[in-house]
Amino acid sequence: MTSHEGGRTSVGVPRETEPGERRVALVPGVVERLCAQGLDVVVESGAGQAALIPDDAFTKAGARIGDPWPADVVVKVVPPTEAEIGRLAAGSSLIGFLAPLTDPELAGRLRAAGVLGFAMESVPRISRAQSMDALSSQANVAGYRAVLLAATECTRFFPMLTTAAGTVKPASVLVLGVGVAGLQALATAKRLGARTTGYDVRPEVADQVSSVGAKWLDLGISAVGEGGYARELTAEEQAAQTQRLNSAIAGFDIVITTALVPGRPAPKLVPAEAVHHMRPGSVIVDLAGPAGGNCELSEPGRTVVSHEITIAAPLNLPATMPEHASELYARNVQALLELMLVDGRLAPDFTDEVLAATCITRPD
Repeated sequence: MTSHEGGRTSVGVPRETEPGERRVALVPGVVERLCAQGLDVVVESGAGQAALIPDDAFTKAGARIGDPWPADVVVKVVPPTEAEIGRLAAGSSLIGFLAPLTDPELAGRLRAAGVLGFAMESVPRISRAQSMDALSSQANVAGYRAVLLAATECTRFFPMLTTAAGTVKPASVLVLGVGVAGLQALATAKRLGARTTGYDVRPEVADQVSSVGAKWLDLGISAVGEGGYARELTAEEQAAQTQRLNSAIAGFDIVITTALVPGRPAPKLVPAEAVHHMRPGSVIVDLAGPAGGNCELSEPGRTVVSHEITIAAPLNLPATMPEHASELYARNVQALLELMLVDGRLAPDFTDEVLAATCITRPD
C-alpha cells in the first residue's frame, strides 16, 4: 500500500499526545535524508512544536504537512493509543517504542488492525545494530539529566571548592546499575567535579566504570544475564546485596539508580533503612521509576522527602531534553527504516536478525 501519488513509499510523523511527551519521531535533518532517498514524508502540523521544531523547518527539509496516519510507515515515540491504532491503515507498518514486554496486548491489537509493528525496544544489542539502539540513545539523555536533577536537589556542592572562606570537599556520587544511563551519569558527575563510584552485579563492566574515572564498588555478587542485561538475583543473592549496600550507601551524598531487568519489576536496591542512614540533604534519583523503582521509598513520577533525604523518581527524563533526545531517536529510526528499504520501497527481509528481533507483530 502506498499513500502518495507516484507510488513513493510514504512515512508519517504524528504529533505525540501523551502528557509530558515532548519528543518527535523524526527531525528535519533526518527528514531531508529520507526525502533524498525518494521517500514521501508527511508530518502532522505541530508534531515538532514541543521539541521547538516549527512546521516550516520540516517543509524546508522536504516534508509535507498533513495527515500522517494513512502513510505506509508511521513512526512514533511512545506506544499508540487505541484511537491511534484505529487510524493506522491495514497493511501499514508502525515503528516506535511498543512496550512488547510490559504491554503484550498491544501487539495483538496491532495484529488485529493488520499492522506490521517494529518495537525500538527490541533492537538486539549487537554491533551492527548500534545505530538503531534507541534504548541506549535515550538512556544517555536520562543518565545526563539525572545528575543535573541530583545537583539541583542536593544541598551541597558537587566539585571541591577552594575559597578564601576555606575548602569545601567534593560530593560523593554512587551509581547503582552501570548500563548506558549509569555510565553517562558517572561521566557527567565526574565532569561536575564529584567523586564517583559505580556498582553493578555484572563484574565485567568494572573496566567501563574505570574508563570514566570512577571507582568500582565490589560487593562480591555476580549476576550476568543475556543481551547485556543482568539476570534476576536469587533470594540469597538479594539478601547479601541488600546487607552490603546498606553499609555502602550511607557514605554517599548522591545515589543514582538505573537497575532494570527486562519485563520484570525493578529490583529493590535501596531499602528504607539505607535511606534513613544517609546524611540529611542527600539525594536519590531513581531512574527505574517506570518499572516501580529501585528505592523502596520511591514514588514513581514524584519527588518526595523522607528523613530529610530527597528521593526523585522521574518517569520520562528524555522528554525533558526534547531537542537532542528527538535528534538521537530520529537517527535510530532512520537506521532501522533504511534497513527495510530496497530502492526506496519498503521491503523488510525477515531473515535479517535485526528485523526478525524487532518485528513484534506480523498480520496473518
